[in-house]
Amino acid sequence: MKNYKALWSSISIMIGAVIFILALIRNGWQTWLLLGVFAVWAIWVVHNMLIPYMEQAKKQKNRRKLLQEKRAASNIRPVITVDAIEKEPIEKLLLRHVNYRISAYLQAVYPEVKWEWCLTDSQEAARLIVSGGVGRIRVFGVPDFNYADVELDKQANISCSMVKVVSFSQLQNNGSGAELPAGGPIVDPQIWYEVQGRKVLESIVADLHSRGHSSLTLFENGDICIRQEDKNEAQDSFQTFPEKVYWPRLAQVLEQNGLAAQVQETGIVVSW
Repeated sequence: MKNYKALWSSISIMIGAVIFILALIRNGWQTWLLLGVFAVWAIWVVHNMLIPYMEQAKKQKNRRKLLQEKRAASNIRPVITVDAIEKEPIEKLLLRHVNYRISAYLQAVYPEVKWEWCLTDSQEAARLIVSGGVGRIRVFGVPDFNYADVELDKQANISCSMVKVVSFSQLQNNGSGAELPAGGPIVDPQIWYEVQGRKVLESIVADLHSRGHSSLTLFENGDICIRQEDKNEAQDSFQTFPEKVYWPRLAQVLEQNGLAAQVQETGIVVSW
């Protein structure tokens, strides 16, 4: 706006000067004076209007160019060359990739979890990734668990089974304080459930639920029964079943897996 006002002011002054010359001067000086007025006006316009405009346009062009260069630089992604890959073994890259997937798998349930491989070295973990299999990891920040078994197959699928490893003294003091059976095997209910109980119970519970049932009973001999017309009818049985001393801990494991469990004298009542 200021430039436009200055331009119109200069035109007004020039017109006034032209009128003054035409009105008062009649001899040969009139032409030269008119040319002088136009020349002075043109020089003023170039110096005060045209040159600043060109400088401003140049600055804007430079700013746009600099902005484009910054945007182009921000979009440049590092290119991984063959030489860069050769500097680091491919096994380590695969292991790091799988580590991220395991972390994401665990953090979906336990956001604060940290973990480490229990294998002897990274080469053994890399072979596990390539060939598939089960590897154990040590987990931190997970209530009720301190280990997990990570299963990898050749289709790049990952699954984890949470494990709690406890000392003999802790098992002896577990539940109501009952002692372990003399000479009997020490059983971790969590491991028993992951190895044997989960597969059987999930299948039976799904079938019973579809037929209107809401509970079953696990007996000491391993029978899985439902109450039918005032009598117990066996639906299936476990090959082995934890002894009574382990039932309180087994009830906790069942509850952690979405089943309600009540320990009774003759068995464990499981409902859903």
